[in-house]
Amino acid sequence: MRKLPGIAKTGKFFGASARGLLIAILFIASGCGTSPPVQEMSDARQAIAAAKAAGAEQSAAEDLHAAEAYLDSAQRKLMERAFAQARRDALQAKSKALTALATTESSDNDPR
Repeated sequence: MRKLPGIAKTGKFFGASARGLLIAILFIASGCGTSPPVQEMSDARQAIAAAKAAGAEQSAAEDLHAAEAYLDSAQRKLMERAFAQARRDALQAKSKALTALATTESSDNDPR
């Protein structure tokens, strides 16, 4: 049986400090991209609140309801720890809320 380079006579591949460093790197790398979408959720809530304050419930109800549905979905995904899907839905919620806000603002400026 051939021994791999770097394996000491004790059968250990890494020293304690190298092993600790490897574990730390793996821990940090595993957290990348899988953290809860806290900022995205906050942005979506703020965009929905701004759209409601501008009157989107009357002038852009469809987009506002879609934004709220995406936010609800993001919240469910967050509770399931499906952070990538939660982030995607939170971003969709923000986008729909901003569309509702823009529609409301343009209808307020429409001289009919």
